[in-house]
Amino acid sequence: MIPDDIAARFTRSDGSYLCARWGRPIAPIVFGVDDATLAVVKGAFEALCALAGHQMAETDPELGANVMVFFFRDWQELLQVPDLDRLIDGLEPLVARLSGSGANQYRVFRFDASGAIRACFVFLRMDDALSAMPAETLALNQVVQTMVLWSDTAFTDRSPLGRLGDGRVVLRPEIGALIRAVYDSVMPAVAQDRSHALRLAARIAASPSA
Repeated sequence: MIPDDIAARFTRSDGSYLCARWGRPIAPIVFGVDDATLAVVKGAFEALCALAGHQMAETDPELGANVMVFFFRDWQELLQVPDLDRLIDGLEPLVARLSGSGANQYRVFRFDASGAIRACFVFLRMDDALSAMPAETLALNQVVQTMVLWSDTAFTDRSPLGRLGDGRVVLRPEIGALIRAVYDSVMPAVAQDRSHALRLAARIAASPSA
């Protein structure tokens, strides 16, 4: 990936550049699925953390769980989740907006004092499109988008996933390399200058797997 391609992944629709990674081990919890799907989602987190060289934990000392993934059929169901309105500011108008737009997914990030990711809430309304996806594909796609704070337009034109000749869906190699570079110990946890993309490109080029 050339620096301009990398910069595009973190340049938001308002023109600002922002890249952030997790500043603490990831401790996920999943609501609204059976045990088999739960295992698939947690397996996707384990795979992406291994790729990034990042840690997972059973619990977060501050929050208990710092990634909450909700599967549901109707946005209104979120209003019935105990104390969720304490975690998500403006939950009721958010639900009204998402319901009105017909959205089937939404992510909310929270950040620590340094700007690194400290929590993420993933909401998945299982409409026909999401329900038709294999659980492995849906889980991998969502976890990729929680590992790093991407631009709001990062994957508008092309999914972070690709399909192999045998039909398996996998993370595209260039996206995997970019995630590894973002989590490289020499890179900052948060960056707001486009020169950061040049440094990421250099890390990718220097990687033995590049």
